[in-house]
Parts: sequence; C-alpha cells; structure tokens
Amino acid sequence: MIENDNHENRRSIVMSEIMTPDMVNFHGNIHGGHILGLLDRVAYACAARYAGKNVVTLSVDQVVFKEPIYVGELVTFSATVNYVGTTSMEIGIRVLAENLITSQSRHTNTCYFTMVAVDEHGKPTKAPTLTLHSSTQQRRYDEALLRKKARLQISKK
Repeated sequence: MIENDNHENRRSIVMSEIMTPDMVNFHGNIHGGHILGLLDRVAYACAARYAGKNVVTLSVDQVVFKEPIYVGELVTFSATVNYVGTTSMEIGIRVLAENLITSQSRHTNTCYFTMVAVDEHGKPTKAPTLTLHSSTQQRRYDEALLRKKARLQISKK
C-alpha cells in the first residue's frame, strides 16, 4: 500500500474575490472587518485542506492594513502552512489587491492565523507532521516558531 502524501501537495492555497460596493466602510474603501472575515475563511480552507480535518481559529497575529482596498479590485489571498505543532498550525496569508483595468497590484496585508485541528466532537486532535523542503519553508517555520514563543510569553503575563 502506498502512503498518501497529499499533505505536502496541500500545504498552500490561493483564493480571490472581487470587491463590490456592498463591502465598503464609511470612507468608501473596503471594510477591514470584511477583509478579516475573508482572511478567516482562507485560513480555514488552507488548514483544513492540509490537515484533512476540521479546524478552528485559535488566534490571529499581526493583521496590519498597509493600504486601503477599493471597490472593483480583485483581492488575492495566498495562504501557506508555515508551522505545525501537535494540534495547531500557523497559516501565513499574503493579500494582494489588483486593479483589473490598469493591472497594477499592491501588497495590502500580511497576517498569521493559528488554527487547531479538531475531531468530530470539537476536541483538538493531531495535525499531520510538516516536512520542510526549501530554505523558504525553513525560514517561514523558524519565524512562526518565534511568533509562537512570543504569544506564549504574552499569555503568561
């Protein structure tokens, strides 16, 4: 029997959505809360796909809105599993907004979600081991580990 190694092929995901007028805030830009909701869905899709299990959001780190996002832009979320612990996974998400008329693209956000794999009863369950194959994957793993240590330090205080 050949062991299924789908996890390595399923460690990243790209999702896109066009921004429409119903998503605006009082300044006429896309509402940050709408982007947060999309980010949570992208993190869920990436983590659940990798783990082959349901997942829940444990934490969100470093959501920085670098630039506004406008109506009519195509927003692309590129998510990757950066780190896997026993039950938790860090998902890094890079957000690009593209003007479809001019083809100009801007990096508007980067953030990190910690997702936990859960069983059918909603209890944490083991996530698949993460294998690193490149220096980029190693760097992302090391940076995720530093963020995890910082979160644990803050929660102790």
